[in-house]
Formats: sequence, C-alpha cells, structure tokens
Amino acid sequence: MSKFKKKTSSSQDIPTAALPDIIFMLLFFFMVTTVLRETELKVEQRIPRAEQLVKLEKKKLVSYLYVGKPKDPTFGTEPLIQANDVFIGIDGVVKWVNEEKAKLSEVERDQITISMKVDNETKMGIIVDIQTELREANARKIMYATPQKTDED
Repeated sequence: MSKFKKKTSSSQDIPTAALPDIIFMLLFFFMVTTVLRETELKVEQRIPRAEQLVKLEKKKLVSYLYVGKPKDPTFGTEPLIQANDVFIGIDGVVKWVNEEKAKLSEVERDQITISMKVDNETKMGIIVDIQTELREANARKIMYATPQKTDED
C-alpha cells in the first residue's frame, strides 16, 4: 500500500496580470470624457442684470458669442466679437454659425441657440449688426446671457 500525502502548500496569490490593462483603460476613459479647457475670455465682461430668466434644457445646442472691449490694449478700445478663442468681424459671423452647426447632428442643426454675452458698455449698433448676420445664417434663436439670479437680487 502506498501512502497518500496531503498537499499543504497551496498558493493564495491574486492574479495581477490584467491590472495594468484595467488601469490604462480607466485612464483613457477619463481622458476622453473630461473637458479640459473652456473658452478664454479676451474681452471685458460686465453683464447687465435681467428681470426674467429662463434656464436652458440642452446646453450642447448653445454656442457663445462674447462682445466687449478687448482686454489687451493692442487690439484697441472698440468692442470686438469673440467666438470660441478668436476675434471675428461682423462678416465672419455667418461662417462661424455654419461651423457651429456642422458640429451638431443633422436633426439638431435648426435648434442651435446663440448665446450672446455682451458687456453693458457696448453700443447697440454692433449688436444690431450681429443680429442681422445671425438672421442671414438662419440662427433665429438668440439668447442674451446674464448673471445667475441670487436671493439678494
């Protein structure tokens, strides 16, 4: 008769071969889904208060135009239009709207809203010119942004 011996040395190691793959997948996921940078304001903004405020439902359908005196004195003292991170002229508004519409899906293109953040010292002439160009670009929804309403207001 033979003797049977019990095996007493059992390994209880946790397999870690797939751990680097999981970590890199999580890293790439967060890199892709994180918004790293917002638009840098190059114009002064003292936005006037409003009486009636409405909150937007779909913020991805909103594109922002900033109008005001440039912070950098090399650009002068007249109000400029900033779209994304660049200054555009009145004649560049239609092209900019078409580029913003191209970023959206075909169904959402007619639902685009242009949010104008205008300094309260800006003359109305440039605003009327921008509105005219937006009509030509078929961007009919225009919103004037104001600061959020607080309890003290």
